Amino acid sequence: MQEEKFIVREPLLDAQERVLGYELGWQRADGAGSRVEVDDIRLLVDLIAAQADDADSGALLGDQLLFLEAPAALLKEQAFSVLPKKQTVLAVRAGELTDGENVQALKALRAQGYGISLREADPATVDKGLLSLVAHVEIPAAAADFAERVRQWRALDLPALALIARGLGGWAEYDLCASMGLQAFAGTLYLEPRQGGRPRELNPAQTMILRLMDMVKRGVDVKQLESVLKHDAAISYKLLRYINSAGFGLGCEIQSLKHAVTLLGYSPLYRWLALLLATATTTGYSPVLMQTAVIRGRFAELLGHGFLPKSEAENLFVVGMFSLLDRLLGAPMEAVLEKIQLSDAVSEALLTRQGIYGPFIALAEACESHAADIASMAGALCISPLQVNQAHLSALAWAQSLHL
Repeated sequence: MQEEKFIVREPLLDAQERVLGYELGWQRADGAGSRVEVDDIRLLVDLIAAQADDADSGALLGDQLLFLEAPAALLKEQAFSVLPKKQTVLAVRAGELTDGENVQALKALRAQGYGISLREADPATVDKGLLSLVAHVEIPAAAADFAERVRQWRALDLPALALIARGLGGWAEYDLCASMGLQAFAGTLYLEPRQGGRPRELNPAQTMILRLMDMVKRGVDVKQLESVLKHDAAISYKLLRYINSAGFGLGCEIQSLKHAVTLLGYSPLYRWLALLLATATTTGYSPVLMQTAVIRGRFAELLGHGFLPKSEAENLFVVGMFSLLDRLLGAPMEAVLEKIQLSDAVSEALLTRQGIYGPFIALAEACESHAADIASMAGALCISPLQVNQAHLSALAWAQSLHL
């Protein structure tokens, strides 16, 4: 039943920590590797298809890939035909492809343009004829013979076949798999700090953005803001690009900062600057962290709509955006907040996940893993699972509309 289910997303990364796409599935208290019911996948497909048809929020994942578990029964009934073909990858368990009808259904979907990812396949016994249909093969990172399985798949000499390491729990495993030449990596590793990294200082662009944010909070005249921005044409360009992106849905082109403030006020400008701060990066930053921060910010903001005043919901966006600054800068959040002047309520949420904003960002974070307490967290906020799931999908689509 929908009222008991929450969508969880898992990014798939490449060797440069960029997001190739996401696997979307239902929260599973018994572990991410367990099987799900056919009706559950059918319900998930319907929710995703509804989002894909929502012209206001845009394409769900843009040009990134959407991975979905695909039980054989749904392959045969063409349940995935409502999803975009080029962006959808159907993850099929090898054990279900011993049936001729299932194979024919898979061939038909592949001919239509859907991608195929193979799970639980043994390279020594897999039907080699099936591999011409497959774009990805998934190998559990926890397998005792992981390296041997990689070697066996490589020995088949199929250069178009991308090997995915699934279930990575940390960056050390990621680095090892990347050194072995695997092409994609799945797991919650991005939520863990990298060991041995040096704390980073705010770069000049971020320092300038923080200065602008402080000026906006103090309500200084827009001419003063423009005079600061004139010192960095790149920031000015990027800020206006964000303001005019589809994700903000303004309906008219903003020509200048003064135009933006006159039309919309200072509060939206603070949101844009928060977005710019987390993405005004130099080399050494993890792209997956930046994209996660954007999704968290929008997700938390949407969760607060209807429950908090508009200005408070906009603060949720800032909290979500800043929730990964400690990871991005490689320093404790306490040290990061010493450099940023934020309200006590925002700081409390970032440090303890308490206060007026904390529970919303905590719920958004819980949907990035199979956390057992998602239902209780949503219930405490009086937010239904359907509202959570719709906000989650809308946040994914909104992040794509920014073209980060």
